[in-house]
Amino acid sequence: MGEGLEAGKHHCALKVLSLPETGGLWGAGAMVGGLVPSGLQTWLSTSYCPHSNSCRLFYPEDPIKIVRGQGQYLYDEQGAEYLDCVNNVAHVGHCHPLVVQAAHEQNQVLNTNSRYLHDNIVDYAQRLSETLPEKLSVFYFLNSGSEANDLALRLARQYTGHWDVVVLDHAYHGHLSSLIDISPYKFRDLDGQKEWVHVAPLPDTYRGLYREDHPNPAGAYASEVERVVNSVQEKGRKIAAFFAESLPSVGGQIIPPAGFFQEVAEHIHRAGGVFVADEIQVGFGRVGQHFWAFQLQGEDFVPDIVTMGKSIGNGHPVACVATTQAVARAFEATGVEYFNTFGGSPVSCAVGLAVLDVLEKEQLQAHAASVGSFLTELLRQQKAKHPIIGDVRGTGLFIGVDLIKDEATRTPATEEANYVVSRMKENYILLSTDGPGRNVLKFKPPMCFSVDNARHVVAKMDAILTNMEEKVRSCETLRLQP
Repeated sequence: MGEGLEAGKHHCALKVLSLPETGGLWGAGAMVGGLVPSGLQTWLSTSYCPHSNSCRLFYPEDPIKIVRGQGQYLYDEQGAEYLDCVNNVAHVGHCHPLVVQAAHEQNQVLNTNSRYLHDNIVDYAQRLSETLPEKLSVFYFLNSGSEANDLALRLARQYTGHWDVVVLDHAYHGHLSSLIDISPYKFRDLDGQKEWVHVAPLPDTYRGLYREDHPNPAGAYASEVERVVNSVQEKGRKIAAFFAESLPSVGGQIIPPAGFFQEVAEHIHRAGGVFVADEIQVGFGRVGQHFWAFQLQGEDFVPDIVTMGKSIGNGHPVACVATTQAVARAFEATGVEYFNTFGGSPVSCAVGLAVLDVLEKEQLQAHAASVGSFLTELLRQQKAKHPIIGDVRGTGLFIGVDLIKDEATRTPATEEANYVVSRMKENYILLSTDGPGRNVLKFKPPMCFSVDNARHVVAKMDAILTNMEEKVRSCETLRLQP
């Protein structure tokens, strides 16, 4: 955080120019009693905010100071309760007592690195292996999803002896330099695309190249990957890996058509590369039907490497890479030790085990399937009522609501989506947007999100959209229908 800061000076990341009481059409909501709480005033003061300008808050014009979390709820310093619809890190619920207890109890006994024998790391690897296809039997433990994807890239290059990477458009795989390079979502705003990075179209069947009316979108999008691979080989370059989020999130809550990964894997393997499934956003039962999102593609698909993060530790910094014996042996052949100071520590593994215990005991995967289906159906009813909703897509508790300006062109309704998010926050519901057009309302709540929560959220959204239709004519889909 200190890089670029001048000694003795404080810098504030929060460009809060004003905190309007109500604002205009797209303004923020009212402060509590029309005033900024004293604690928040201190935080917003440039004298007390030593952050880089690149570090940002949600709702920058009307930020929330969160001081407590429990289950699917967050609480501000005034005691107001917010329903959290987007925090997929607190996977089994904020501050779940069993997870907190596991960390506390192990912290009281021992927390050291993984160069000593300890039952926790062995038990945890065994438990994870029981959720994965048999060939994914070697585990590396780390601290973050970015570390996991960086290691996956190293593994792929060592195993294949190749260097180049194929990724999907709008992908995001982490904040390390190696991962910015393979994340179109980031590199297009920075140094641009490296010569060893090759981008294939996002398999978006709503506004992509091949849409819902295509007879075989999986095959069509896979053929685009094949075209990219062929182009790489014609230049004399070699593919080390294909990286894909099992369900692209930053790309707009995308559900790749079933069969897409299998066909892509064939093209990548034929080129001598490996398939890396990034499960950091969507693993651990979130999709409901399966424990891992890549399993939505079918039982015949098994990645060569799987990366995990975020939800794996319910907020504790844990991450993991799972791979095959063959890939691991190639990595070992370098003779260079892989060591991670905090990865696989007794406390981290105790937390990981506790998360798995809670998922099992509270049947949260089945819960995600049930509640997710209910929420999706309610949202689809809203789509029939409000033309601004162009698409509702998702599985389990991973859902996107795509807002559009025009039904024919499907132009992203970016400003309108931001307005909905702001109004939902005024109603103590935390939502966010994603997608290239920042117009997709994303739902990735803690897995304890309930049917009552779903009803409440959709009722508030319905009221906000109805109000917009009555008062706002900012886009074709908001004009009153004949």
